[in-house]
Amino acid sequence: MEEFGPLPVAPLAVPLARSHVTARVETDIERVEGIWRQLCGEVLDSPGQSYDFIRLWTRNRNLPGSAQRYVVGEVDGRPVALLPLHLKRVWGIKVLTWFPGANAGCYAPIADRAELAALGASGRAALWRTMIASLSGASLLYLRSVPVGSREDAGLFDELGTALQTEILYRAQFSSWEQCDAEQRSRSRRKHDRQQGDRLAALGTVGFEEIADPALAHPVIDLMFRQRSDRFRAQGIRDCFVADNLIGFYHEAIEPKSGLDVRLHVLRLDSEIVAVRYNIVHGDRMFCLISSMSASERIQSGSPGKQCLLRVMQSVFGQGLRVFDMGAGFTDEKRHWCNVQVPLRHHYVSLTLFGAAIAQAHCALQRLRMWAKANPVVRNGLRGLRQLYDRGGARTGSDQL
Repeated sequence: MEEFGPLPVAPLAVPLARSHVTARVETDIERVEGIWRQLCGEVLDSPGQSYDFIRLWTRNRNLPGSAQRYVVGEVDGRPVALLPLHLKRVWGIKVLTWFPGANAGCYAPIADRAELAALGASGRAALWRTMIASLSGASLLYLRSVPVGSREDAGLFDELGTALQTEILYRAQFSSWEQCDAEQRSRSRRKHDRQQGDRLAALGTVGFEEIADPALAHPVIDLMFRQRSDRFRAQGIRDCFVADNLIGFYHEAIEPKSGLDVRLHVLRLDSEIVAVRYNIVHGDRMFCLISSMSASERIQSGSPGKQCLLRVMQSVFGQGLRVFDMGAGFTDEKRHWCNVQVPLRHHYVSLTLFGAAIAQAHCALQRLRMWAKANPVVRNGLRGLRQLYDRGGARTGSDQL
């Protein structure tokens, strides 16, 4: 049974067996940088957990301090968890949520996972309750796309409100290209890839490169977004990058001062760019945030998108990276290459009775979306309604929680 009522008010200091749990809230991201980097370590589930990514996001979006909340949970004075939250209005409703929307695949609290595991279920419940009690000014805390976790850290966020499983995140995880090739490509698959490669090569000289130099990258990024816009237009889908004015963020991210390791994978045909992938690297993980492909009918027989991804896999695991994250949502490419599937859940914490009603309604909407995705007739009907809505009036901002 799902419970969406507001959590009972808890003091900001809670005794936990022999431990003492406290929470505090900052509105300046730089005041939590040390804690963030300490808790984050070398392993991220998403760039959305990166201090540098969120710092750039808040600056690019010109978010005032009044719209930012950084909730630090401590046990016996030691930082254990951090929730970076954006206070925003959606359809007039004040909501606390992650800073980016669907722009980084998944999100999760920044936490010392070993310490969280040691706290046990009751200890984690007390920690989250104390952190949430420090929040004000919103009706709902909505944490979208939180990974369930691996066997080692599964269930660490179970006590954080009410959860609804929504999508699956897809990753390729291998120790080398040889392992990836052996496990993910059958003989018939290799033959098929080779045939597609031959058809593409028959159209011209094929080249592949990785670009990290900002001077070389900026024109490629512009082309990538033009290709994305063409694709959105053909599918009748809202172009979130243009409508939400996000393109500048991805340009800024590749500059050295961002602190992010951005790499572009580019496939060329006779020097013309036909496919692009925009990636962020952290530790031994690469996260693909955006991909694009030329809409030219002339080259489709050579499957430039699939040929680009084949070379990406060879490059990624040939460099010694261990994880290539391809984001949420099923595609044929993910089925072919990804050997790890991570369930994602939306977490809801009602802060008021009104927030409880909103959580119920949003959960119902998410279930409808999942049902529609599995039903082509319903999916196409809803897409048509969305197209009519988008044409009825230009929107400058996202309506997504």
